[in-house]
Amino acid sequence: MSTTYASESARRRGGLLDVAVVGGGMVGAATALALAKAGFSTALIDLREPSRWDASAEVDLRVVGLAPSSVRLLDELGVWPVIRDARASGYARMCVWDSENGATLHFDAADEGRDVLGFIVENSLVQSALWDALDAAGVRRVVPGEVSGYSVREDRAVLELADGQTASARVVVAADGSQSPLRGMVGIGTRGRDYAQRGVVAHVRTQLPHQATAWQRFMPGGPLAFLPLADGRSSIVWSLPDAEAARVLALDDEAFCQALGVASDFRLGPIEATTARAAFPLKLQLADRYEEGRLVLLGDAAHAVHPLAGQGVNLGFRDVTELRDVLVAAREAGSDIAASHVLRRYARRRRSADTLDALSFDALGRVYDWRAAPLVAARGLGVRLLEKATPLKRLLGRHAAGL
Repeated sequence: MSTTYASESARRRGGLLDVAVVGGGMVGAATALALAKAGFSTALIDLREPSRWDASAEVDLRVVGLAPSSVRLLDELGVWPVIRDARASGYARMCVWDSENGATLHFDAADEGRDVLGFIVENSLVQSALWDALDAAGVRRVVPGEVSGYSVREDRAVLELADGQTASARVVVAADGSQSPLRGMVGIGTRGRDYAQRGVVAHVRTQLPHQATAWQRFMPGGPLAFLPLADGRSSIVWSLPDAEAARVLALDDEAFCQALGVASDFRLGPIEATTARAAFPLKLQLADRYEEGRLVLLGDAAHAVHPLAGQGVNLGFRDVTELRDVLVAAREAGSDIAASHVLRRYARRRRSADTLDALSFDALGRVYDWRAAPLVAARGLGVRLLEKATPLKRLLGRHAAGL
């Protein structure tokens, strides 16, 4: 096990940490870094360290669209310049259109007085930059670390690890993914639905340039997004019913490129080349509550949403910001950071916001599933009216940006 001890104060307390974060993905690593930089003794526990990001390697198939709110957090943590200068692709415009009626929405950063709407970045680059910053911030890394048990005592929560060791903290953060073992250990259930879809991902080269624009077409089987990459290609996320996704994955490259061109209405011309493809299941999942005793949930452990709005990781980073701000405010007020009213404040604020967003994305998907002609016509009319309603469209853009 490799460990880097967080602070002299943690050692004086006999190893009792302020916060232990379980799960070292993008959101978990950001949580550990944010809390350590805020002055809390912090540990990050995960089964393994991520592979270091390599600029000479092929672009990671999993990418994220970082909203301004996420960029702001990463900048506060001191890692955004590293990410930006490595391989981040800013996009200034977004075009969303309906395959059934042609109704189109346009968003432009210039309308908001901004240079970009967001950035497309590889998941692995963000995670690697965050992990590289942990040691300097004083985060104790417990790797490999597998949590096998959880209990609460009078002044702490105790995590039992599979190797027989333990970690004690005043607050435990579950950032261990949508299947969160910790969430199950404390008895927090979930609700939602399986979309019976998979998101097919690949990077493709198109005949026409992507124009620093994120393109999304809503079709009967699900949305198709083209996200601009820094090297001129586009990363695609094609949401398809399970059986159709399996068929598309089995196509040879030439047939896949042709099918993708047809699906995109050749908006960027013919698809000239593609990488290997992968797919991941899509679901809506919301935790019944975000706190239990000394434990709080954030990121995918708390919520999983459809990628049609590209907001999953952005919601997770907003969880991070809220938790940091709530704990800092409690400390400054002289309160116990693990007090139930403190953790409930975080849970109440984020569960309300995350639920509203998740159900909004779900409702949007249901609206685009309408097939009856009158409903398709009504949907088109609504989109065309929204396109002309500049103040409302601007409000939607600012909400998506986390502003």
